[in-house]
Amino acid sequence: MTGLGRSGVQVSGLGLGAAPLGNLFAAITDEQAHDTVTAAWRRGVRYFDTAPHYGLGLSERRLGAALRDFPRARYAVSTKVGRRLEPVDPPHGDDLADGFAVPAAHRRVWDFSADGVRRSLEASLERLGLDRVDVVYLHDPDDHAEQAFREGYPALERLRSEGVVGAIGAGMNQAEMLTRFVRDTDVDVVLCAGRYTLLDQRAGVDLLPAARARGVSVVVGGAFNSGLLADPRPGATYDYARAPAGLLERALRMKEIADRYGVPLRAAALAFCAAHPAVASVLVGARSAAEAADCAEQFAVPVPDALWEELRESGLLPAREPAERPR
Repeated sequence: MTGLGRSGVQVSGLGLGAAPLGNLFAAITDEQAHDTVTAAWRRGVRYFDTAPHYGLGLSERRLGAALRDFPRARYAVSTKVGRRLEPVDPPHGDDLADGFAVPAAHRRVWDFSADGVRRSLEASLERLGLDRVDVVYLHDPDDHAEQAFREGYPALERLRSEGVVGAIGAGMNQAEMLTRFVRDTDVDVVLCAGRYTLLDQRAGVDLLPAARARGVSVVVGGAFNSGLLADPRPGATYDYARAPAGLLERALRMKEIADRYGVPLRAAALAFCAAHPAVASVLVGARSAAEAADCAEQFAVPVPDALWEELRESGLLPAREPAERPR
């Protein structure tokens, strides 16, 4: 377990990203969701991340129901604020336009105001069935930077000082604004999705060094870049769209090298994210018990230094990456 910044919140090196529990792209059953969380727990996962956005609250409800089987003091939960859910009556179709196979019974309202942050968190606690969460992130404030910094972030600071939450931060699919949060605020942690992977090291330029210098923890999501690094093949996805031919070729070359060392590319992808000393946890989404078990198994695979060296020599990784940390 690793602490998040100076907060005292402890997380496991591998975390479960709960977007798939909200029927990301395709529906799963309540039983499948429960079994996924249970499988992750049995393999040592003690950090679970969700958000109202994921399935219009379904992910939070399913995660909370599954976690009731376990002692509250033994795990950490994070959720997010910035999108409030407002009921739609009657529901209009489904939510697949936003990626979730659920009825459109709510609509998302962007809201990084102080009142919106508190209302969103209260609703999340109700859906989770918890009296507290350990971490709250400002969720995707890309187009709402002014309100997020002026109102949303100070609201999180107050919640932390009141003891309502243990750690605060921001979660985004970019590194630049997260770097601003690290440098200009007193966040404990930032969640960076897809920008520190075998195929994209943008977060390694400024964000990770700044976080390490200031004692801010980084949680890395999107280690597989939405699929390409899990199974590189024609038609595989990269950042939720069909992978460009050049990136597919690069991923296949990485897989060929990893195979020579007896290391699955999935294992190398996870190890790369975990290796940087600023990284406290790597979040991986799973939609079944088998996927959760596989993620844990891959996370435990040792990756020899020679593999990283060959990736660098082949020009597939920059010479300065990764900053390996034994585990």
